[in-house]
This record gives sequence, structure tokens and C-alpha cells, in this order.
Amino acid sequence: MKALLYQGARDIRFESFPDPELADDRDAIVRMSKCGICGSDLHIYQGHGFSADFGFCVGHEAVGEVVEVGRGVKQLKPGDKVMLSAAVGCGACASCLAGEINRCANHAASCYGLSHKLEGCQAEAIRVPAADFNVAKIPEGLTEDQALMLTDNLPTAWHGLRHADIRPGATVAVVGLGPIGLLAVEGAFVLGAARVFAIDLVPERRAIAASLGAIALDAKDAQAQIAEATHGEMCESVVEAVGADASIALSLKIAGRMGTVSVIGVNQSRSFDFPMGVSFMKNVTFRIGTCSVPRWWPELIPLIQAGKLKPERHITHEMPLSAGAEAYRLFDAREAGALKMVMTS
Repeated sequence: MKALLYQGARDIRFESFPDPELADDRDAIVRMSKCGICGSDLHIYQGHGFSADFGFCVGHEAVGEVVEVGRGVKQLKPGDKVMLSAAVGCGACASCLAGEINRCANHAASCYGLSHKLEGCQAEAIRVPAADFNVAKIPEGLTEDQALMLTDNLPTAWHGLRHADIRPGATVAVVGLGPIGLLAVEGAFVLGAARVFAIDLVPERRAIAASLGAIALDAKDAQAQIAEATHGEMCESVVEAVGADASIALSLKIAGRMGTVSVIGVNQSRSFDFPMGVSFMKNVTFRIGTCSVPRWWPELIPLIQAGKLKPERHITHEMPLSAGAEAYRLFDAREAGALKMVMTS
């Protein structure tokens, strides 16, 4: 088969790769029809990956068709149209069955496309471990594009919002307006936010947030403008969707007294200068971490079916998998309005 392989910083290649094979009776093989590039994939692309491996298949967002199942798979059969969870667990322990992959009792929590441990989804075919748990049939009424956004981006945004303690009538800020940040803007209103400040350095992304009803601010001026707009009260809930030290620091500055900061951007800093004294005096709640994707599907699927959330609106490019290197380049450079990059097999 063909796949996108990481060969070094800013070196993604469309190359031949061994066909996936069933490694366990609970595995399934899925033929990819669409896959996406996530903002966290750019960490790998830029040379700041999560392992020392090279030559592995990247990506963790995909939808497709089941082509083969192991003898232990009970819920799926060849021909089923499915969406994958970017985060995978053992699918057998109580935590996984409750949707809490991060607490997997068998320490099997993982993600596609970070190393050779579990090859990625930007490939013509994918091996899915514990398939009855880590993959789901595309729900009735959902398009492939909507299902693709459920594999990671939308659940991650929702995870960030839920961890931000948003209550009806709240003032919320979203820092970083990539696909996940924009989905967080959209979701904040669904959860009852009265106003949402949307912060980014890129004017085009701020314009999209404004079209969703947010108050769009340049990051350089955001703290002062929020202070003025809120008479110094700042924000009750802040969702950070970048992962840079500067954006996390800004998030803590714009959180108000008894506020909550929820960080879902990937940060690999070993020496973040946390403002402990100010945060202590403001009684700030700070949360950071990854998303257990299946946990949020029961809440998100009905919202999409009802038209309350429209995650597909943020897809800007659809390109063949063979053009993957160019898709990464465009996304990294933010050229041609690149926001959500989707590739087809």
C-alpha cells in the first residue's frame, strides 16, 4: 500500500509501506477513505515529535470501510462504514468501557501515528486494535466529513470546553483559532456562553470566529481589550488550543477570579514559568491533558444530527493522499487559507 511517512523535519513522503495485518483476534483492517491532518501532527512535521522513530506512518484521524476482522470482533463486519477514535485503549477494562481511555487499567492507551508502536492513519489501510471499542459505525445522518471531525478535532474541543467549567451566561475565551479552537468557539455557545472572546494572531482565522458570533481579538491586544470589556473581571472560562508557552501564559492572565483554564494544545516544554502567586491569589483552576475520544461521542453525535454543531464547515482543503507532502506544507505555512486539511485515498 501507499502511506505518508515521517522521514525527518518537514520531510513527509508518500511511499510504499507494508500492508497492515491482523496482529490479534480483536483487530480489524480498515480501508481509509478520508483522513485529516491534526495540529498536533505539525509537532512531528516540524521535528518535535513524540518518539525518536523515523519512517513510521503518521496521522490519527480517519474514516473508511472495514475490509477484514479478527475472529474476536463481534460488532463489525466487512463493508461497514466506520470512524476511528484517534485515541485507543484496550477496550476491555472498566475505564475504557466507560470511555476513559486515559485511565486504561491495562496501560494500553495510545494514539496512532506517533511512532512505529501504532502506525498512523494517513495510509490506504489501517490496523485497528480492539476494534469493537476503538472504531464505531458512522451514525445515521452523518456525512463522512462530519464523522472525520469526530475522530479527534471535535471531541478534543469539547473535552477542553467541558474541562473549562462553562456555565450558562458565562464569559469565555478561546486562545488559538485553528480547527479545534474554532470548534471550541462554536461549542462554547452551545454550552450557553453569553460571549466568547476568540484570540489569534491570524486575521483570517479571527474573521471566521467573528462569523460564529465571537468577539475576535488579536493576541497582542487581547488582555487589555478583555479587561476593558469586562470592567476588569476577565473570563470565567478559558480554553487554550495552541500549546505554546506564550498562549498558555496569556490564558492564565485573562482568567478571572475563580476562573478555569483548560489547556488542550500540546505543550512539550520542560520549563514553563507558571505564575504560581497570581494564580493562587485568583483561585484559578488549571487543567491540561489529552482527550478520550469515545467518551464524548454520545454527547456530540446528537448535536451534529440536530444541526447544533457543524464541524465540517472548517474543512478548507481536500487533496489526494499522494499530495500529502504539499498538504502538510500548506498547513504549516498557513497558506491559501489552510485550516483543516483532508486527504482522500
